[in-house]
Order: sequence, then structure tokens, then C-alpha cells
Amino acid sequence: MNFLDKLRPFTLLVLRCTLGLIFLFHGYPKVAHGIGGTTKYVSSLGLPSPTILTYILVALELGGGVLLILGLATRPVALLFTIEMCVALWKVHLVNGIMDVHEYEFPLLVGAAALALASLGAGSISLDYSFFGGGPKPKSRPKP
Repeated sequence: MNFLDKLRPFTLLVLRCTLGLIFLFHGYPKVAHGIGGTTKYVSSLGLPSPTILTYILVALELGGGVLLILGLATRPVALLFTIEMCVALWKVHLVNGIMDVHEYEFPLLVGAAALALASLGAGSISLDYSFFGGGPKPKSRPKP
């Protein structure tokens, strides 16, 4: 199935754009409907510094969504999204237990996709690739 390797740049582009749009569409209502409601909700979860955390979440979802679509700072942004989804699973979606799959399947999938991007990077159709190249170069071994 080597032919699928040729699809990797396009596949990573689709994954980045899909994930970026999902986070943009989840971040936008937090701003459009007033950040106060989100702050109250974050506070009800017992998380520390709800006001600061709300602004961080909004910045991550809106700014990070745009960065993913552009393919810029993909790995750190995707890692932050993975952490966000882990906290969302822990504090919100797994309250009824692991058997209540329909309650947590979406954030689990989004978190797994973010982890894949954090691991694989943006791919060659990205600003990361344009600015920084194909990633770290293998170290050459000194000749004996």
C-alpha cells in the first residue's frame, strides 16, 4: 500500500483543516454570546482561575484553529488541543462513566486527531514546511 504514502501531504492538510474548523466553530460562540457564560461554566467545573482559563480557551480555539488551517505551529497547537480534550473528557464528558460512549465519543476522536497531528506534524502542504522545511535532519554518524 505504498501508494497511500503519496497521499500523506493531502491527508494531513485535510486533517488540519477539519480540526481547525471544528475548533473555530467551538470557539466562536464563546465570543459571540459573551465570554461571561463560558466563564461561569468553567467555574462550575471547579477549574482554577476560570476567567483566565476562559480567555486561554477562547484564544486557543480561535487562534489555534486558524494556525492549524494554515499549518503554522501545528505541533505545539495540536498538543495544546490534545490537552484541552483530555481535560474536557475528564471534567465534562466522562461523568457518567466509560460505558456512556455517546457522551464522550466526539471529544475523544477530536483529541486523538489532535494527538496524531502533534505526532506527525503539518505535512508538506503547510506554512510550517514552507518556513522550516521537512523537519529535523537525521544526524550523520562520524566515520570510524
